[in-house]
Amino acid sequence: MGLATREAYGKALAKIILENEKIVVLDADLTKSTKTSDAQKVCPERHFNMGIAEANMMGVAAGFASSGYTVFASTFSMFATGRAWEQIRNSIAYPHLNVKICGTHAGIAVGEDGVSHQAIEDISLMRTIPGMEVYSPCDATETMAVIEYVSKTDKPCYVRLGRSGVDDVYSEDTKFDFSKIRVLKEGKDIAIFATGLMVQEALKAAETLKAEGINITVVDVACIKPLDEEGVLNILKTHDHIITAEEHNIIGGLGSAISDVSVKYLPKKITKIGIMDRFAESGPFNELLEKYNLTSSYIVKVVKDLK
Repeated sequence: MGLATREAYGKALAKIILENEKIVVLDADLTKSTKTSDAQKVCPERHFNMGIAEANMMGVAAGFASSGYTVFASTFSMFATGRAWEQIRNSIAYPHLNVKICGTHAGIAVGEDGVSHQAIEDISLMRTIPGMEVYSPCDATETMAVIEYVSKTDKPCYVRLGRSGVDDVYSEDTKFDFSKIRVLKEGKDIAIFATGLMVQEALKAAETLKAEGINITVVDVACIKPLDEEGVLNILKTHDHIITAEEHNIIGGLGSAISDVSVKYLPKKITKIGIMDRFAESGPFNELLEKYNLTSSYIVKVVKDLK
């Protein structure tokens, strides 16, 4: 098991804050959990704990950004995208300010913390804000590359990060182009677009199916907005069946983004794997994934049903 994406975020932040004196980090009293404490250790003068005041934190982030700083504002995804949504919309996105909202503990990964902490609507909430870019890396290496990339842009961004450790998908020398989707396995007939930890589940499913003579295409979508429409269209053209997989509500997330491209260019039947428009519950993370069909075994079942 590799690092959690939140841990990789902390490592990336500690690196770039030393390299760029215009980077400022804000946190809403969760520095140890979000791992911004890594940046705090190496550069305490540009790390600010704003307390349990997420809306105020976004306002302060906007102030720093309007003064020429690149701001990383972190808390749990539920509190960032839910509690502070209005401030993100009006104070950050509307004036197009250089703030990177990095939400950790997304999806049902918080497990025992329950529904109040499980952000299953965050991608949708951020996708609908004009000009907001949305990223959902799948492992530590991709996370560090995303943080490096967004630190060099001047656009408002949301980066979705997880609590639990995940298997490594990429090697440290991987070159990333976040303007493009990435095909990890090539098959025929059926393609799976996955994001976040569901990339690993899709890859496991592909291995199981390959042993049974079924080869599928697995696509990692780390950048959900702006989406690589040309790349998505190429997959739509060459596959009869499309599946999307995400640790998020099936409404408004990756599945909706892929469906938007399909409706626009080439209508296809799309099967969405995700939280089926209901709240989850409190419980051990792995058991929740199993109960809500966010596993490789369920992907295998869906693929076989489509064959």
